Amino acid sequence: MPHPLGNKPRWLKVKPPTSKEYLRLRALMRDKQLHSVCEEATCPNIGQCWHEGSAAFMILGRICTRRCAFCDVETGRPAPIDPNEPAHLAEAARALNLNHVVITSVDRDDLDDGGAAQFARCIEALRAATPQASVEVLTPDFRNKEGALEQVIAARPDVFNHNVETVPRLYADVRPVSSYAFSLAVLKRAGELDPSIKTKSGIMLGLGEEESEVLAVFDDLRAAGVTYLTVGQYLRPSESHHPVLRYWEPEAFERLERAALDRGFEKVACHPLARSSFHARELHRGDA
Repeated sequence: MPHPLGNKPRWLKVKPPTSKEYLRLRALMRDKQLHSVCEEATCPNIGQCWHEGSAAFMILGRICTRRCAFCDVETGRPAPIDPNEPAHLAEAARALNLNHVVITSVDRDDLDDGGAAQFARCIEALRAATPQASVEVLTPDFRNKEGALEQVIAARPDVFNHNVETVPRLYADVRPVSSYAFSLAVLKRAGELDPSIKTKSGIMLGLGEEESEVLAVFDDLRAAGVTYLTVGQYLRPSESHHPVLRYWEPEAFERLERAALDRGFEKVACHPLARSSFHARELHRGDA
């Protein structure tokens, strides 16, 4: 079948995953009844990341309570929380001998705490099973969930990540249930609660934003104290999702990376295939 957008630029083309490590990790995910955002969000980097033994575990099920125009995760009524999920996640991380573990989730607006307690339980299980590993969380905004952010920060992840995703002008079309200002407030509050935790955020390009708007987002994130930044190209999962309005050239990403570093971000991953969890270990630890 042809891609819904036709031919993509050559710099966005990746090989389908076939390596033994990819197949081993996929089998492990099934055995432990775990989900990954790599699969659920149709990430183009899944072949490379899983070949290298790296994955972003997605907790709290695979059904999201929100519907964002860019996201390929299924929307609907979620299942109850799996009490064995933290243990299974920790077992998988130990089996893979991971040095950096990323935990993300669907939005769970149906839960009183938005799933914050499950994030904390997963962090605690990972600390016990893989003490050598740093832990990064990529959380929802926990909007209208009093005390939820505090629960996650109290579990002391090494990196707290929450993506703003796009420029504020496009929120009504791209993230209609979310708030740009609230996401900035979450990031700022996370850094205030524990200044030793690195805060991180990301934005996609190609949804209709102007470069000046992207730079303004950089300024807002720095004002909120964000230290790590990811910038990548949006890829349309299907014809029912928001269209790609521009494929940003690699040279534009290089220009934006320089602008981000000039603004004081400690670490920046800015290239067409950059995603929140792609090379997250290298971004945080500085590994080659």
